[in-house]
Amino acid sequence: MSSLGSARADGDSWDLASSVGATATMVAAARALASREPDPLLDDRFAEPLVRAVGHPFFTRMLDGEIPLEDDEMPMTFQQRREQMTVRTRFFDDFFSAATRDGIRQAVILAAGLDARAYRLPWPEGMVVFEVDQPEVITFKSLTLAQIGAEPAAERRPVGIDLREDWPKALCDNMFDSSEPTAWIAEGLLPYLPPQAQDRLLDNVTGLSAHGSRLATENISDMSVFTDERARNMRAGWRKHGLDVDVAELVWLGDRHPAADYLTATGWTVTRYPTEQLYAQYGFTLPDNEILAKFRDTVSYVSAELS
Repeated sequence: MSSLGSARADGDSWDLASSVGATATMVAAARALASREPDPLLDDRFAEPLVRAVGHPFFTRMLDGEIPLEDDEMPMTFQQRREQMTVRTRFFDDFFSAATRDGIRQAVILAAGLDARAYRLPWPEGMVVFEVDQPEVITFKSLTLAQIGAEPAAERRPVGIDLREDWPKALCDNMFDSSEPTAWIAEGLLPYLPPQAQDRLLDNVTGLSAHGSRLATENISDMSVFTDERARNMRAGWRKHGLDVDVAELVWLGDRHPAADYLTATGWTVTRYPTEQLYAQYGFTLPDNEILAKFRDTVSYVSAELS
């Protein structure tokens, strides 16, 4: 796979080692680090084999301990990175757990990437988990996990389609039941959509959702969190060690509706979770770090229910 980053354009494409795809590998690498002994914060035993199968040199070197994560030029310390990914991952894990406890038996993971929740969460009997992503990404993950003997913990229905195409039809063609309540997650997805495409995606979720459906995602009030001086310093630290992926070139700027406001306006009951609150909820203290401070002020998490 290639390792070059590039600016976004309508109709662009990528694999798991380039452009937007590399961000999925970055997330999986962070989950792998957070799952390691002797002090595991997560249990994602599938993250590391998936990252190694992608084969991006930066991320394999990170897993092998060859990237000095305590370097002064790196944006976060090793422990800060583990805690940040743990907070994010547990939020979405707990969202699914709460939904299934309340009887929901249908879940959709949008832009599933290297997400292994269909394999690692303790799903109840009768659970169906849909994963939506580009066909090449779906095929890569399915084959890689099959090669290590992993089996889904629920009925997994992969839907290989670009979210810029008619994914609602593809989902329904794969036996998605829009008459049943659904638990949806859009984790780390919205910044990579143009503002109008974000609205369209949320409209499609609403249109496919029965009464009692739920959705979890991030709420971003200021997209400069990806492009300001702090973010530039972060990218410089990564680039020094060979990661040629510039997140500032991958996100879509311009005015957009914060997800929480848009969902509220379209009939969802929304609960917001500030980053600092979630850190405390999971037993951590948000550190005095410029990058994390910016995220604290501009990024929160939301869960919503269609009522």
